[in-house]
Amino acid sequence: MAITVVDIAILVYRVFRNEVKRNVKLLHAVIHLLALVISIIGIVAVFDFHRAAQIPDLYSLHSWCGLATFIFFCFQWVMGLLFFLFPGASSWLRAWYLPLHVFCGLVLLVLAIGTCLLGITEKLLFSIMPTYPQFAPEGVLANILGVLLVCFGVLVGYVVTREEYRRPPNPEEESLSVHFKTLTEGGSPTTP
Repeated sequence: MAITVVDIAILVYRVFRNEVKRNVKLLHAVIHLLALVISIIGIVAVFDFHRAAQIPDLYSLHSWCGLATFIFFCFQWVMGLLFFLFPGASSWLRAWYLPLHVFCGLVLLVLAIGTCLLGITEKLLFSIMPTYPQFAPEGVLANILGVLLVCFGVLVGYVVTREEYRRPPNPEEESLSVHFKTLTEGGSPTTP
């Protein structure tokens, strides 16, 4: 579920292109916070389940990738908060970090989908290994879910990287934009 929420948060800048930028930033951060809360609940649930079933923790590739993705996601969220929502970062620093933030967001999307695919495969192999090669209904359903996750990730990646879906420049918001060159950085409000 957290992947769907993260996808929605990523698409906020494309869907609400003509809304006030500050509101879109806030919505982007809040939706990511919701994904963070859902992820924390999921991680706690997994550790509780493992403890109750006496299953070792953090032994599989799925769990390692999941934990790495979660830590990277937390770091990305905090950095986004510091650079873009709190008024402390200078415009040149925000302009420097923005492409990195976007890139890391897409990397996180790929990592999260990859981790889900690893988890689906791991569950199938542990649960229905003897019948999986005979196209057991659970296996087919899990494979379809995996393909849909990949397709959704590709669609989000496509929309995010296409110029025609970018937020159009808004003259009233240019002074707040990370792309605006201030007088202290050698630009002026009239020069691009």
